[in-house]
Amino acid sequence: MDYGFVKMAVATPAVQVGDCNYNARRTAAEMDRAQRAGAALLVLPELGLTGYTCGDLFLQHTLQQGALQALQQLCAVSSQSDMITVVGLPLQVGGKLYNCAAVLQKGRILGLVPKRNLPNYAEFYEARHFAPGPVAVRDIELLGQTVPFGGQLLFASSAKPNFTFAVEICEDLWVPAPPSIAHALAGAAVTCNLSASDETVGKAEYRRQLVSSQSARLCCAYLYADAGEGESSTDMVFGGHNIIAENGTVLAETPLFENGQLVADIDLQRLWAERTRMSTYPPVDGAYRTVYFEQRPICTPLCREVERFPFVPVDSAHRARRCESILTMQAQGLKKRLLSTGCKTAVVGISGGLDSTLALLVTVRAIELLKRPHRDITAVSMPCFGTTDRTRKNAAELCAELGVSFREIDITAAVTGHLADLGHDPHIADITYENAQARERTQLLMDLANQTDGLVVGTGDLSELALGWATYNGDHMSMYAVNASVPKTLVYHLVSYVAERSRKRLKSVLEDILSTPVSPELLPAKNGQIAQKTEDLVGPYALHDFFLYHVVRFGFSPAKICFLAEHAFAEEYRHETIVRWLRVFYQRLFSQQFKRSCLPDGPKVGSITLSPRGDWRMPSDASIALWKQELDAL
Repeated sequence: MDYGFVKMAVATPAVQVGDCNYNARRTAAEMDRAQRAGAALLVLPELGLTGYTCGDLFLQHTLQQGALQALQQLCAVSSQSDMITVVGLPLQVGGKLYNCAAVLQKGRILGLVPKRNLPNYAEFYEARHFAPGPVAVRDIELLGQTVPFGGQLLFASSAKPNFTFAVEICEDLWVPAPPSIAHALAGAAVTCNLSASDETVGKAEYRRQLVSSQSARLCCAYLYADAGEGESSTDMVFGGHNIIAENGTVLAETPLFENGQLVADIDLQRLWAERTRMSTYPPVDGAYRTVYFEQRPICTPLCREVERFPFVPVDSAHRARRCESILTMQAQGLKKRLLSTGCKTAVVGISGGLDSTLALLVTVRAIELLKRPHRDITAVSMPCFGTTDRTRKNAAELCAELGVSFREIDITAAVTGHLADLGHDPHIADITYENAQARERTQLLMDLANQTDGLVVGTGDLSELALGWATYNGDHMSMYAVNASVPKTLVYHLVSYVAERSRKRLKSVLEDILSTPVSPELLPAKNGQIAQKTEDLVGPYALHDFFLYHVVRFGFSPAKICFLAEHAFAEEYRHETIVRWLRVFYQRLFSQQFKRSCLPDGPKVGSITLSPRGDWRMPSDASIALWKQELDAL
């Protein structure tokens, strides 16, 4: 299966201005190269069959005929494969000359799209030669074919409903209302831009921003093919700046002044999932004409990079900015809640683990925003059966370094008495044994908050909520959950970010917490070491966060998520391991929804949350049958 991926290419062939035969040969070479790479669609630069810089030669009958002959040659070349090629040429229609894009496949001209916006300022003088392209579509006769001509053209695969593209040309993108807006609203998931954008200082950065932002606004893929070396240098130079962007992300880009070809896998399923979830992305039933094409399935290896940690930026500088932004949002949310409730204290259960450490660091920021002393925070350590000396010591030292009020309340006697009241054998370390500790801790925090006129700050993270890895009415509950939309893989980096910027002793404590295995510490320690490691029980958080992102953000199927995970984690996990934990993820996602249906408030800081009041509204008793059926087939 292709899972919605389609390989697409943009290229800048070498050109000789005015030599249409040469340009056709170079274009044919790029077509062959793209076809061998498995591309379903190839986009080439504006007026590539003549060269963009022909000047008044465009008005010469000889050049116009040369371009037509070159187009005919490329039609013949296109008959050798299913690949679609979009090329640029001047074309006379009804006594007017138009700057056109021709869409070719299997020896046919599927359509001709004329440029609408003609730059006639600074170094550009296109209105001297060309007429603005009409929007309405009509049929014309060209090279023995009846061809649709006009701006409102869509090209759609008859086999892949998601594969629909449209065309705009260079300046069309740079105007206030680009045609690609209407194209996308009419159903185009891909915009092809044939361009001849010359280079000036700073223009490449702006061009990149323009392409990526347009792909983001329209939730589309944007294929930008730029004229390059070989164009006339009389007044301009051309850099061949080719760009492939998808929904705001630049997937591939060529260096300036190096004519070449880019190939990228476009995830059409992801684009349509994004559009589907956006109620402000209205369908437009306009006057567009759709031209259908057929392509045989192309099976090629995925050449697209799949991020292993979709919640965590790879670039360190970007990651640092992201961490600062998230910590600020968490703290601002808590600040508002403390103000609105009028609470005098913030109460945090501190275990010596990552989640409670992050919650405490956020609480310190919130108190500082309120210009109140750190002593207004009451951090409570509640050791019991599974608490190790390491986590107990780290909890106390962390609170001392942060200057918050600290209390250690051993709950062993209280839990032992509770188990005795239940008639539960204390030597049986089952779910009752574990949850009794978690609920005793929450009860203690709630009562302490009443005693100190305080607010209990929740510590649980997004990954735990997805898996239901929390005790109902235990650590599942708080008065404000600051980590509720922060996944486990990101919690680590947030604490690490603070550690890197802390004084020596605080940094040392945070680094030891960062290196401590993730554990609820509800089972007795073995030889003083943590006996209960969360990832041994529910699976690696790296995988679960990967699953979470693709399930909630895009609604991908289990089969596609498995495919993506195998690509992203090829060197770490075998297929059987990925499927095993994917089963666990789905099973827990469905079975544990009842815990998410009654979550406390908490700030949304990323694109994904599981708040029952916001992004995720799921019946607690929904059936997993369809998803299980697909999982069983993996």
